This record gives sequence, structure tokens and C-alpha cells, in this order.
Amino acid sequence: MASSAVAVRTNITTDKSALLALKTHITDDPHKILGTNWSTSTSPCSWIGITCDASQLRVTALNLSNMGLNGTIAPQVGNLSFLSQLSFENNNFHGSLPNELASLRRLEVVHFGSNSFSGVLPSWFGFFPKLRELYANRNRFNGTVPVSLYNISSLQIMDLNDNMLSGRIPRSLGNCTSLEIITLDDNHLTGEVPLEIENLQNLMILRLANNSLTGLIPYAIFNSSKIEVIFLYLNYFSGHLPSSMGHLLPNLKSLYLWGNQLNGIIPNSISNASKLIDLQLGANYFSGSIPNTLGNLRHLEVLNLVNNNFTSESSTLELTFLSYLTKCINLTSIVVANNPLNGTLPISIGNFSTSLELFVAYNCSIKGIIPIGIGNLSNLVTLDLEDNELVGSIPTTIDGMMLLQGLHLRDNRLQGLIPNGICQLNNLDELFLNHNELSGPIPTCWGGLSKLQKLYLDSNQLTSIPPSFWTLKDILQINLSSNYLSGHLPSDVGNLEHVTYIDLSWNQLSGNIPAFRDIFLENLSLAHNKFQGHIPHSIDKLISMVHLDLSDNNLSGEIPMSLVELKGLKYFNVSFNRLQGEIPSTGVIAQFSAQSFIGNEALCGPSKLQVPPCKTSNAGQSRTSTAIIVRYILPTMIATILALVLLFALMRHRKRYVKIKGQGDLLPLATWRRITYLELEQATNGFSQSNLIGKGGFGSVYKGILSDGVSVAIKVFNLNVKEGFKSFEAECDVLCRIRHRNLVKIISCCSSVDFKALVLEYMPNGSLMKWLYSHNYFLDMLQRLNTMIDVASSLEYLHHECPSPVVHCDLKPNNILLNKDMVAHVSDFGISKLLGDEDSITQTITLATIGYMAPEYGSQGIISTRGDMYSYGILLMETFTRKNPTDEMFTEEMSLKCWVKQSLPHSVIEVVDANLLKRGEEHFNSKLDCILSIMKLAMHCTAASPEERINIRDVVPTLENIKLKFLKDVGGD
Repeated sequence: MASSAVAVRTNITTDKSALLALKTHITDDPHKILGTNWSTSTSPCSWIGITCDASQLRVTALNLSNMGLNGTIAPQVGNLSFLSQLSFENNNFHGSLPNELASLRRLEVVHFGSNSFSGVLPSWFGFFPKLRELYANRNRFNGTVPVSLYNISSLQIMDLNDNMLSGRIPRSLGNCTSLEIITLDDNHLTGEVPLEIENLQNLMILRLANNSLTGLIPYAIFNSSKIEVIFLYLNYFSGHLPSSMGHLLPNLKSLYLWGNQLNGIIPNSISNASKLIDLQLGANYFSGSIPNTLGNLRHLEVLNLVNNNFTSESSTLELTFLSYLTKCINLTSIVVANNPLNGTLPISIGNFSTSLELFVAYNCSIKGIIPIGIGNLSNLVTLDLEDNELVGSIPTTIDGMMLLQGLHLRDNRLQGLIPNGICQLNNLDELFLNHNELSGPIPTCWGGLSKLQKLYLDSNQLTSIPPSFWTLKDILQINLSSNYLSGHLPSDVGNLEHVTYIDLSWNQLSGNIPAFRDIFLENLSLAHNKFQGHIPHSIDKLISMVHLDLSDNNLSGEIPMSLVELKGLKYFNVSFNRLQGEIPSTGVIAQFSAQSFIGNEALCGPSKLQVPPCKTSNAGQSRTSTAIIVRYILPTMIATILALVLLFALMRHRKRYVKIKGQGDLLPLATWRRITYLELEQATNGFSQSNLIGKGGFGSVYKGILSDGVSVAIKVFNLNVKEGFKSFEAECDVLCRIRHRNLVKIISCCSSVDFKALVLEYMPNGSLMKWLYSHNYFLDMLQRLNTMIDVASSLEYLHHECPSPVVHCDLKPNNILLNKDMVAHVSDFGISKLLGDEDSITQTITLATIGYMAPEYGSQGIISTRGDMYSYGILLMETFTRKNPTDEMFTEEMSLKCWVKQSLPHSVIEVVDANLLKRGEEHFNSKLDCILSIMKLAMHCTAASPEERINIRDVVPTLENIKLKFLKDVGGD
């Protein structure tokens, strides 16, 4: 008896020692689970994550999943010889797997998924004769899959997706006769799929997507009675689909073959796969007609056949497959775009179930009319029939599509009036009816389309604009050009607060150009109309203006001198009017050529503009000169004299003075103020540490309260380092040139020999860094999305709308500040660069932050707007993963970008911030889809080659569309 007791103590002691050794290898236990629970004074059988046998003598299961642990696996784990289940899933373990684990011959379930393990997959996996489930997904394993793994006849689940595995799939795969699930997608596998896969009679899920596999898809894959999921997309498979495939797939639910080189027809037999839910065959070379038998797939929800060579049946023009698809009562999405269908929409299109949300058939050579029954699709969100050959009128029944957000009918030959029914589409966000033959007035009821943001009616035959049209307060883009519009523009035009693009050119509009208030209009074209009167002086309030075209009208008077204040102007045209007087020879107007001014009656100016020189002797010119002196020169002289007096007084009393730059470019005069050092000292209580809100290498930021109670942020530069002087000069230079709703505004600056500071707008909600990483702070999905839209908007302004493009050079969460309304503002322009034009690239030594810095910064010192795009992409990833790019989990082999890339498209949940998305929560699928779209965009931003990176002008609308889809999916408004 005594001998037996000793043996028991030895066995449980051995297991306890092994577990305590594992505990010492864990460097971070954020939830203190092991630190507080795995006590030397208690039995391991009572520890969290530990399961013992019935006699409490040996450890049989070790499960540390989802604990946020960081560290390596101790070799002593191999001493847990009775272990049957081992799981480290969803932690931050790294390093290679110790060979001592080969001793665990009783293992049945092994789960290493969603960590950062590296090295080759050990061959000793094949030494576990009872192994049923192996999960090593979402790691950094490389090399080939060991052949020994394919010889385990008991193996049921093999999940190795999202690694860096290479080589071929060996023929010995056929020895794993118990396999039910194979996931090898998102690796670097090559070669053909072995024919021995036919031995896997129990196979239910086959995922080999996103590799470089070639050859024919083995017939046996389409001859498996148990298979439910086939993911083979994004490979190089070729050949035809077997004609009998559907007869042999009674349980198939998802078939993803898109992005290959498959050809031939879709076999009619596919209709026998009666449980099919998701059929995605896009981006191949399929041809022939889309089979009517698809209508027998009563459980079908998604059909995607985009980018193939499908045509209609030769016997009829009608696209009969659509009539048959109306039997699929669960269908939510039909995408057949970019196929030469060359047919007509059937009348029965209105018989689709109300479950249908997406119908996309652009560029399909669709002819005939839009059937009136389309109005029955009451839950449709997007209808896209662009670039076809549709004729007739837009059906009046369209008012039945109450949830429609996007209506895309441009580039057809539609005629008649725009139906009033469109006014009932209260959720409409995008309306594209341009390049048709529509006629008559724009309906008077359109003022009720409160969510409309993009409206394109150009290139039609429309005749009038109702006054209510200009009450669309939230509209962003308006294009009514190339119509027959007449009448005057009301003053309401200048009140559109959010509009950035207005094109009314090539119409018959007349009257005066209305006055504009301070809005963010970037593109205004009123060319080729009959406008008269003067160019309104209020046009200088359009501080974001990039493109201004007033040519070919009847405008008279002078070109306002105040237009020189439009510093972002890149295109300007007032040719063929009746303008007179001097062409402004300074500021932004001086950059334009004679083509901008040709065809006017009495303009004068420099000879390069092909106009007469301005005369100074006549009375009229004298009056003009006097007006210029009184309006522009005299105030400047007075301001200069006052500044000198103030400077002298301050230097006598305190050797410090206020230096104010660029008042017109910063804040309205009412908010601009002169601030002395003494005021700053008092505002910060003597620059007290209690007022310190931030500190960096070049200086410190204090919160201050001025004498009038206004809160400000005071950035004091460190003049003990050379970079401090440069940072102050750079930030002054940039901030005095820029003005945008998503950039931190400068209020004043204070400068002397031994003190330099900027007084900035105070952001009470602090930085994005605080909201991502501090306890008790949290941003939900929509807040993070809005923040990144704000940042993208500021970059679009810096890169494309400033007089000289600005490269920020240091985008990161610390430099994204949030105001009281949680609107994001980009700050810290201490190392920013001003470029000569949009495509300029400069070489320099940069101090940008490691992790956010584009590769070309560090290797070649190249600064360009494309570098900011890379930083933005990293920032986008960090915002939604809550992983800093310099986190210790990231090494030379694995970066934040690589980590995210490996998660796409099917494992993105593994990288997203766990506080943002949890399985089983409400709207899980909608959130997951939103995150996936965001991460794909981030990949485009961080392309290795600068030339391949997406332009910021494309990022803003992409994010807006992602946001709108998300709101729709979760029932937002």
C-alpha cells in the first residue's frame, strides 16, 4: 500500500511540475488567471484549464484557450504523458513547438490555432496514433506539410489554414480515410490535388482556397455524398465542371470556385444539389447560357456569376434563367455583371421573393424595358443596371422599393419623365440616371430625399430644377450638366452645407450667380450657360475650392481680387464672358495661363496672358488703383505698423513677443487672438505638471485656460534639441497654409529666442491612442469607422486640395485627436513636408515612427503622399485590431500587415479587437463583413510598391459605402 501511494504522489507531482514549468514560460497573463489560480499549494486538478482522470491521479486535458497569454511552450509539457487534449487556441504563444511533445502518444485533440507559432510543422504529429483533431491554423508555420501527418488513419479534422506552408499535397492524403474536414486555404501550396482524395469518403468540408494549385479539379471532389463545403477559389484550376456533378452532391451547401481559369458550361445537373445555399463561380471563363435549372435550388441565397462569358439562349431574347430563379424564395443576392447576356429582363422579375436585396447586372448588353413588376422588390437595397441598352421609361412602380439605397441606371437609353415615385425612396443614398434620354422637369418632391448624397442626372434632356431641390442639406455631389435646364439659381444653393461637387455646365441657366457661404465646395462648374452680373465676392469663402469654371457666360465687372485667397485652386476658367479690369497678378490666380481669360471684352494684365497692359493714367484706372490701395494695401500697412509697435513694447518689457502668421488661412478673425508668454504662463499655472497632457521628443503639450475661459492646447517646443527648432518652423509653415474640419486649428503662436509655442484648439476627448488602449475607454464599430473617415478626409485635403500638397509623415493614434463630439482631428505637423505638386517625391532624412513608416521611407528616405497612404493603412488595421505595429508579437518575419493579410478572407475574426466582435453576439455577421471590407481596403493602402497603393480620393467613398452597408445591415439609420 505504501509503495502504491508513493507512485501516485510521484505521478501527480510530475504533472504539477510540468504545468508550473509552463507557467514560468508565460511572460504575460493579462487576466491573471494562472498567476492567481495555479497555486503550488493546491492540486493541479483544481486549476483553471486542467482536467484530470476520474481518480484525480493524472492530468488528461490542458486547455488554455482564449486567455490572452503570451510566451512559449515549455518542453516539460511533454511529461504530461496521460494528456489526451491539448489546446492553446487564440493566444499569443510564439516560437517553435518543442520536440518533447512527441512523447504525448495519447493525444486525441491538439489545438494550436490563432497564435504566432513559427518554424516547420513537426513530423512527430504522425506519431500520435489516436489523433482525431489537429488545429494549427493562423500561425506562421512554414515549409511543407510533413508526410507523416497524412498517414494518420484516425484523423478527422486537419486545419492548417492561414500559414506559410508550401510544396505539394502528397498522394498519401488518401491514407487519412477518416478525414471529415480539410482546411489548407491561405497558404502557398502548389501543384495538383492528388487523385487519392477519392479515398476520403467521409469528407464534409474541403477548403484549399487562395493557394497556387493548378490542373483539373479531381472528379472525386464532385462525387462525395457527404461533402457540404467546397472552397477552391483563388487558384489556377482549369478545365470543365463534370456534367453529372449535381447528381453526386446531395448535401452540398457552399460551392466557391471563383477566381480560377475554369471554362465550359454550368451543368444542368447542378440543380440536383438541392441543399445548395451559396454558389460563387465568378471571375472564370464559363460560357453558354445560365441554366434555368438553377431555379430548382430552393435553398439558394447567393448567386455570383460576375465576370464570365455567359450569354442568353439563342431561341429567345428573354433572360429566362431569371424567371426560374424566382422560385428560390431565400435568394438575397444575384450578381451577373460583366457577362454578354444580350437579352431582355422578363416580366416575372417582379416575382422574386422579398428576401432579394442585391441585383447587379451592369455591362450585360441587356435590352428592352425595365418591367413594371420590379417595384414589387420591396426589400431591394441595390439595383445596378448600368451600362446596358435599356429603353422606355423608368417604371412608376419604383416607389414600391422602399428600402432602396442605390439606384444605378446610367449609360442606357431610358426616356420619358423621371417618375415622382422616386420621391418615396426615403433611404436612397445614390442615384445615377446620367447618360440617358430623360426629359421634362426634375420632380418637385425631391426635397424629401433627405439621405441622398450622390446625384448624377447629367447628359439627359431635363428642362427645369424645382426650388425644393436645393433643400437637400446633406447632399455631397450634384451633376446636372449637359441638359436643357433654364431659369435662375436661388440663394439656397449657397446653403448646401456638405456639398463638395456641383456641375451645372452646358445648360441654359441665367440670372446672377448666388452668393456662397463658408461651405466645403471643391468643384463648381457653371460653364456654358447664360449667367450674368458680377462674379460674387462671396466666392472667396469657398476655401476648399479646387476646380472653378465660369466660362462661356455673360458675366461682367471685374475678377474679384479676393479670389487669390482660394489657395487650393488648381483649375480656373472665366474665358468668354464680358469681364473687364485687371487680372489679379498675385496669389493662386497668377499660375493660370491665357486660356483661363481669353474671350473677354476689357481685361488687362501681364502680356503672357495675351491681354493689353493695364493703363494707370486714366481716371477709371486711377479709381481702380485707389480702391485697391484702400481695400488691400492700406489695411496691411496699418496692421504692420501696429505689429511693430506691439513688438517694440513687448521686447522692452519681456524680450518675448507674439508672432502671428497667416491669419486668413487659420481661423476666422473673430477667433484669432494675440497671446503673450505671460498669458500662456498664467493659463497653465506656470506650465504645471498637473496641466501636462502630452510629451514627445520635440516638446510638451499643456492644457491651458485663457483669461476669457477658453480652453486651449499649448504646445511648447524643446529648444535644447536641434529638431525642436525645425519642428516649430515646420508646424508653423504647414498650419498657416491649411484649414479643414478634420485638422487641428491653430489659434496663435508665441515665439522668442528662448521660447517657442503654438496655441491650438483643445480636444477634450484626447487621442485615439487613449481610446484604443486605456482601460474604461471604448470605441464601437461605428465610432472607429467615423474616426477613420475623418482622418481620410483630412488626408484627401492635405494631398489634393492644398496649394502645395502636404505629406504628414507621422500618422499614428497619438496624433489623432477627438473633440467633444468625437470628431477626429489630425495633429502634429512637426515633420510634415510641403511638396511642389501632387506627384512630387522628395528624398530626406525622416523621423517618422517605426511601424507606421512606409518601406521607401526607411530604405531610401523617399517622402511622398503615397507614404502617408501606407501609414494610413497601418493605422486602419490598428484601429480595428487593437494591435500596435510594434507589439512584441511582431518580428522581422511577422508584421501587423502580414498578420492581418493572413486572416483574409475567412479568418478575420481572429485578428479583430476581441472587445469589438464576439461570436454569438447580435449583428455578428454584419460586423464581420464590415471588418473584412475594412481590412481589404487596408491591404490596398499598404501595397509594397508605392505606385500600387490606393489613392486617398478613393478611400473616402469606399469607407462611406462600407459604413452605409453596415448601418443598413444592423438596421441603423
